[in-house]
Order: sequence, then C-alpha cells, then structure tokens
Amino acid sequence: MKNKKTPMRRCIGCMESKPKNELIRVAFYEGVLNVDPTGKAKGRGVYICPDAGCLEKAGKKNLFRKNFSAEISGEQIDSLFGELRKYEKKDR
Repeated sequence: MKNKKTPMRRCIGCMESKPKNELIRVAFYEGVLNVDPTGKAKGRGVYICPDAGCLEKAGKKNLFRKNFSAEISGEQIDSLFGELRKYEKKDR
C-alpha cells in the first residue's frame, strides 16, 4: 500500500507552506466570505493558520480583500474574524 502524499497549502498570514489539514480554508463565492472547515465549499479559497499572529497580520494588511481581489465589507471581515477565532489554537 502506498503512502498518500499530504497536500500542502500556503498560509496567507505567515506565507509558510503547511499540511492542508493544519490550516483553515476561507472561501469566497458570489460576494460572500465563509469559513470552510470541510474544504469543499464552492468558490475561490485561501488558507490561514489557526493562530492569533496570522489572523492579526491578515487583518492589518487586508489580505482577504487582496487575495480575492474583491471589495469585501468591513462587516463581512469582522464576521469572518469572529468565526475564525473559534478555530484559533491557544497553545502557540
């Protein structure tokens, strides 16, 4: 039996490549921004580490707006960060 290769994805906050299952996917579809814990939601996706440093960097640099090349409202961003904080790892 062959070992399956673990897919790697790059975090938009720290720009480090990590195994896909260690990151959180954020999907953007038809103007709506959603946290996608399953990794199967429709739309373009970006990945972010579940730690406060990466979330803070993404917020300060407007990385979600830049990566999706879209106008995303402040309310959508605030709602997204509230949702992402539920996945945040405290032990780092």
